[in-house]
Amino acid sequence: MAISNFIPQVWAAKLLIELRKALVYGGSGIINKNFQGDISKLGDSVKVSSIGDISIFDYAKNTDISALQTLDDSAVTLIINQAKAFNFQIDDVDNAQMNPKIMMDAMQKAAYKLADAADQYIASNYIDIANTIGSDATPEVLTAANAYDKLVDMRVALDEANVPTIGRWAVVPPWVYGLLLKDDRFVGTGGTQAENVLTNGVVGKAAGFTIYESNNVPNTTGAQYKIIGGTSSAWSFAEQINSVEAYRPEKRFADAVKGLHLYGSKVMQPAGLVVLTANKDSGTTEED
Repeated sequence: MAISNFIPQVWAAKLLIELRKALVYGGSGIINKNFQGDISKLGDSVKVSSIGDISIFDYAKNTDISALQTLDDSAVTLIINQAKAFNFQIDDVDNAQMNPKIMMDAMQKAAYKLADAADQYIASNYIDIANTIGSDATPEVLTAANAYDKLVDMRVALDEANVPTIGRWAVVPPWVYGLLLKDDRFVGTGGTQAENVLTNGVVGKAAGFTIYESNNVPNTTGAQYKIIGGTSSAWSFAEQINSVEAYRPEKRFADAVKGLHLYGSKVMQPAGLVVLTANKDSGTTEED
């Protein structure tokens, strides 16, 4: 029972669509994808150029202006260093009429697992962020009384780093979102929009951030949660479903599909992000 209707290009496109639906850190509101380019293999790289500061000087009428400035340029390299794959089969003994449905469900599950892995990898880039509040040694203990205040502290850190206010976001774990829901400054001002269907984990707005909820917020030793906030222009993500192939395993009576997802991410502007290291209060009842 070969996969007669299998078209690799169509399945690959479907896989990417499902992948993007599941991502939070990899979503367009969180991270930029300006440098996708053509990714053909693991180890490919994208060079992103930037220029240094422009000098400003006083101008006086009928006098020569300052000497011509030569701009300094530099390049940051985003390396495609992550490769994740799947490989599954559907046995011929399964009902032939159910085969397309089973295949679709399996492809969606594969996309979700790839998305989850990519999401966690992007979030792990917190180690390159310049602005920090708290640390593993001295984490901030969050409660219903101070969770909103810590978001304000994150906002101030970005303000002082001259980060644009438009398009700011922060990603919090469920237990922090639960604390915000207990604060009238979040709920009473309409910060939460629980009645609306929101996109990719968006749960409201607070302290100038669009708030996202995710179980992929990094935490070390299951305690020090790394709550990241900032602007999408500060870091980049490039991905490609490199290959999706249908085949008949030589020693099986089954249809099989395998796929390869290549990607990489990098913090391009460390000052454009802030990370808050936070612990649960010992009295918090939410489970990890």
